Amino acid sequence: MVSVQRGAYNGGNFYITTTLPYVNADPHIGFAMEIVQADIIARYQRMLGREVFFNTGTDEHGQKISDAAKEAGTLPQTYVDGYAEQFSILKNKDRGLNVSWTNFIRTSSPEHKAAAQEFWRRCLDAGDIYKKKYQTKYCVGCELEKTDSELEGGKCSIHPNLSIQLIDEENYFFRFSKYQDPLRALYESRMDFVVPDFRFNEIKSFVSRGLQDFSISRLKSKMSWGVPVPDDSEQVIYVWFDALVSYISTLGWPHDIDNFKKWWVETGGVVQFAGKDQIRMQAAMWQAMLMSAQSASPEKELIASKQIVIHGFITSGGQKMSKSLGNVINPFDLVKEYGTDAVRYFLAREVSFFEDSDVTVERFKEAYNANLANGLGNLVSRILKMRSNYHVDVVIEKSEPSEVYTNAFLDLDPKKAADFVWEEIGNLDRLIAEREPFKKIKTDEVAAKKDIAMMVVKLYEIGVLLTPFLPATSEKILSLVQENKAPETPLFPRKE
Repeated sequence: MVSVQRGAYNGGNFYITTTLPYVNADPHIGFAMEIVQADIIARYQRMLGREVFFNTGTDEHGQKISDAAKEAGTLPQTYVDGYAEQFSILKNKDRGLNVSWTNFIRTSSPEHKAAAQEFWRRCLDAGDIYKKKYQTKYCVGCELEKTDSELEGGKCSIHPNLSIQLIDEENYFFRFSKYQDPLRALYESRMDFVVPDFRFNEIKSFVSRGLQDFSISRLKSKMSWGVPVPDDSEQVIYVWFDALVSYISTLGWPHDIDNFKKWWVETGGVVQFAGKDQIRMQAAMWQAMLMSAQSASPEKELIASKQIVIHGFITSGGQKMSKSLGNVINPFDLVKEYGTDAVRYFLAREVSFFEDSDVTVERFKEAYNANLANGLGNLVSRILKMRSNYHVDVVIEKSEPSEVYTNAFLDLDPKKAADFVWEEIGNLDRLIAEREPFKKIKTDEVAAKKDIAMMVVKLYEIGVLLTPFLPATSEKILSLVQENKAPETPLFPRKE
């Protein structure tokens, strides 16, 4: 059960961000799920009349990118430029996923680099950055240090195809251990800080066991592709430290303080979407970094995030679907075959948001035919053809969404809201079977037309509820109802 304070987002503006995916390969269905789910929340907030800042972008530094560019025989900047363009296509209404982000940040931009360096200086001024020699095991796939207890047979459980590296050098460290008690206090004061509850319990347990300071730089001689450490030409900033700062650099921090305050301070912080492998970075490391920089900031504007929403993995054959494992499904291929809204539907409803979900192309096709072609598409066609054929007048009045629907969004659970919409679709389909207005029209024209008018109104309401999920389909349904037309071609042609 997800625990959320009711009315947490009433009034004011709204800021939401995805994580920034690494640009070492084309977008895959796992990140597509995260960005579509975040987009659904953003669109719902706009339905409520709020101004929304929706952030995404690309994480372009680190060992993975450096290695991939070298393998491709090109410069890192040239390499990331190409892949950033592929991720930007996700915004496209026809070729992509019709994602309504308002800002797309790239961590290789000069503005972000300056912000990351200023954030470093604030943490340094707070006394939380120091230098030391150390040895550690490191997973390039995660871009994280690993303890022996986190390895299985000497391999990372998430990236078992990659060899664990041994780092033996002198780097800068962040004094993470200093923030155990402040983090526990934050969690105790914000009962809905991480959703779902079982992920919140996971991070609380992690912090309670004690925190170890972590490395936040790398030797430039070994890994040159990164943001330079201020006042030390031999080191570059560790990729996670750099990338997390994107959540505020995208708002113009530290130079455009007014815009930053509008979206970070006045909204109470950001709602962050992230995968379950990033809970430590998002809910603990980043929050401690903010606390550190806040203590050295003159305006005390670097408050904690509002909420962290942690989703599960999309798996294939029981393994995490990832670029490094080579078992990905390309969302652009699905869009080309089935259409943008079909892919959005699947990612909104046919996968578990908080748990792992196994996905295959065959399962996608089955869900498409059952719930879009035979379900929603067929329902729209039947109702609007009856209205057109029998010349039924309809008056549409504004109605309030069901409490089930609104509460699902308060729970930050778009799947629950989508399930409610499809329950309404099923109810309307059954109503047609029960009332049979196409038969009743021969014996009781007035009653039959009354039934059809009621069904058109219900269809219109479903069209409104679909707005965050299937924006193009929603717009088409509402337009057809308003213009008293039936669709000339199926909304979702059946796939054989």
